[in-house]
Formats: sequence, C-alpha cells, structure tokens
Amino acid sequence: MEGAPEFEEFDPESDCDCPGCIHWRRTMAHALPVRDGGHPAAHGARRALVIAAAAGTVLGGGQVLPAAAAPGAAPGGHHPVRPPGAVPGSWETAGTPADEGPDPGSPQGGASALHGAPGTPGTPGPVASVARTTTRAEILARAQKWVTAKVPYSMSKYWPDGYRQDCSGFVSMAWNLGGNEWTGSLSSYAVRITKSQLQPGDILLFHNPANPEKGSHVTIFGGWANAAHTQYTAYELARPHARKQTTPYAYWSNGSRYLAYRYKGVSGGAPGGSGPSTGTRYPGAGSFGPGADNKYVTQLGKALVGRGAARYYKSGPGPRWSDADRRATQAFQRAQGWTGADADGLPGRTTWSYLMTGKGRDIPRAGAGAGGTQSKAPAYPGRGVFRPGQSSPSIEKLGRQLLKKGFGKHYTQGPGPRWSESDRRNVEAFQRAQGWRGAAADGYPGPETWRRLFA
Repeated sequence: MEGAPEFEEFDPESDCDCPGCIHWRRTMAHALPVRDGGHPAAHGARRALVIAAAAGTVLGGGQVLPAAAAPGAAPGGHHPVRPPGAVPGSWETAGTPADEGPDPGSPQGGASALHGAPGTPGTPGPVASVARTTTRAEILARAQKWVTAKVPYSMSKYWPDGYRQDCSGFVSMAWNLGGNEWTGSLSSYAVRITKSQLQPGDILLFHNPANPEKGSHVTIFGGWANAAHTQYTAYELARPHARKQTTPYAYWSNGSRYLAYRYKGVSGGAPGGSGPSTGTRYPGAGSFGPGADNKYVTQLGKALVGRGAARYYKSGPGPRWSDADRRATQAFQRAQGWTGADADGLPGRTTWSYLMTGKGRDIPRAGAGAGGTQSKAPAYPGRGVFRPGQSSPSIEKLGRQLLKKGFGKHYTQGPGPRWSESDRRNVEAFQRAQGWRGAAADGYPGPETWRRLFA
C-alpha cells in the first residue's frame, strides 16, 4: 500500500564525509542551549575542552599533547568545522566527547542573518531576524515563487534572496523575516493558535527538542482542502524541492505533534484571533471595476497571484483596476466551477472571501482543466501489468510519462511495452521524489503513483 513515510529534515547522505562535515552534523545541537533544543552533554563537553586547553598539555619528559584543533579547522585541513549559518560564538566551543556516539545534531543550519549580508557575500553575519509586517496574500505569494522555481532542498545552500533552502528557511522567506531561523526558533516570532483558527499564511510546526533530526519539520498552511478539515494545502520545502500539495492534517507522520502558529507580523486582526479581520473584510463592489484605484485592487491582485494568476499580469498587480485583474478574477471564479454572472470577473463577497481565507481551488496552469490537471489520467491498469516478463501498452505509456516528468535517466533505449529494470528504477526515482520510502518506493507503480504521474 502506498503512503508517505516519516519525514526527516536532515540529509543522511551529505555531500561530503570529511571529518569537518561529520563534526558539523554532530555538533549543531551542542551549539544551542538546552532550553532551545541543544544537547545536555554539550555543557560538559565545553567545560572539558576549556580545562584541556588551560592545562598547557605538557606531560613528563617533555612530551607535549596536541592542543585542541584550531577553531574552524577540520582534521586533514578539508572543510571547516563551523557549520554554514551557525550562530557566531556558539560553534567554536561545541565539542563531541570521544566516548559518545553520534549526537542528535540540529536538522537545519542555525539562526543567522541573510546569506551574504552584511559583509562579504557568502559570509553569514550576526542574527538579524525581525518581525516585519506582511499580509497573508504576500506570504503565500512569496511561498509560491519558490514553489514555481522548484527551489532544491538543502540544509547548507542559500537561494539568491539570502534564505537557506530548507523547511525553516522557506518559512523565514515567506514570512519576510530579516534572517534565517530554524524549527527551534520560529515559534518566537509567532503565537500559538488552535486548529479552528488556522488561516492561510499560518504554520504547522513540529520541533523535536529531544532529537531534532527525528521528524522536525514545518509547513505553511494554505487553506483547507476539504469540508471536513482533514486535509489542507501545504506549502513546504522538502526533498527534492519546494512544493505545494494536498496534505493530511497535520502531516503525513507525527501529525499529532504539530502545533499551529500565527506570525506576529501578519497584518489584519489581533494575533490568534479567529474571526474575520479588517484586512480580509469585503470592501464592497464599488472598490472594483473600471476606474477603481485603491489599495483593495492591489490586495485582490496579490491574492490572485498567490492562487495561480501570475500569467495574467505583465506588470503589477497595482491599485488601478485593469483588464488583467478582471481576467485573473474570472479565471479564479471559473476554477470554482462558477459560470454566467458568478464568473463575470468582478469580485463579489464570496470571491473575496475565498481569496482572503484560502478556500476553493487554485487557478489551473495554462492548458489545464478546472480540476488543475492537463488531462484526465488514464485508468490504472492494475499492479499485475508492471512485473518482470509482462508486456503491455500501459508500460510504454508509463515510460513516456516518466520521460515527460523528467524521470527517465535510467532508460538506455525505449521506453517500450515490455517491463524492464529501467522502468522500475525510474518509477522508484519518481516515488522517492514524492517523499516516499521503503515499500512505498519499490519501483512498482500503484494507483497513487499512477495518479500523481499523470497529474
């Protein structure tokens, strides 16, 4: 049975296995106070390191013990020990006692200023996060930019805007924070809310202080995907890249451990409030249409862009009503299945409510139907078709769709109608790209693999 296995926001296969990189992975949690999720053993380790350094390390007979490695130097002179994005002043003294096993390091880079600022590009500066004012539409629009760009997941790399390419860097970017945070610090910029109070732009956060590598993750709430509130639209950065997809509440795994938070800097209403706010109240039909020029037109346009209408705007959105606003609004209305006067391109109270609270369907991409897919997926032919020795047109159809989706690197020829190991390996790559592991990524397409592949 296919499903989404437990998410772990650390990379077990780092780009480098040199001692410095291994030390980085082991010491991230040691660099933090225990109250922020740091490892308790770090305090004893730091004390031991200081005592060893102060002792002079001279033994009888003139034998000199080697001093502790110089800060920033890794054994063998390979990569520096300091982790990218670590808080200055915290990593230098973080040690790993020799008799300890592998330590639960932080699953992300530490809190830091935006990459490359201030100072020399590429050099993290001091922590500089601030709670800047923003709107829900702006949060989703920024998140959508990374989704559209398919920003790759990485704990150590930074996108050109300065934000780290992991789940917490993604939220830091969407919230427009002044620096990069991690799952252990994001809550300090937010207030706790309940499930019933969730609105687009809020987050669902699971930070595991006992062992941050195990399950810690954060997603941006984009709106409920069903009336029962058992599924929602999640914006997140997870392997292989930023994505937006329908997700079980609160997540595929550890769902009961996720907590809902609202950013303190979001405008419109008091933090944690569940009722409609002045920022989302319908301003009236007179605010829209030919000749309208006001802030609500801009707010409408930004919300539409966040729901898939970017292609309608050559510039803007802006405060002056334009045909782009009308066509984008009409596209959103039609995506809800509305017709006639209900899809005239002028936002009424219901259209406005859907846009401001994240309800309804997004505008499908160009060439797609109202359901958001370019064509109806062909009927799933059954598991028995995809087995060694089998031959079927469905196998060739599967292979061609894998190529179309960018998962055909294992084909040396074909694809063809006969099932091959190349088919299996390409399917496995596609399944892993969905975040699946184990039996859910065995390379044999089940109904859900088939549905996603042809979506």
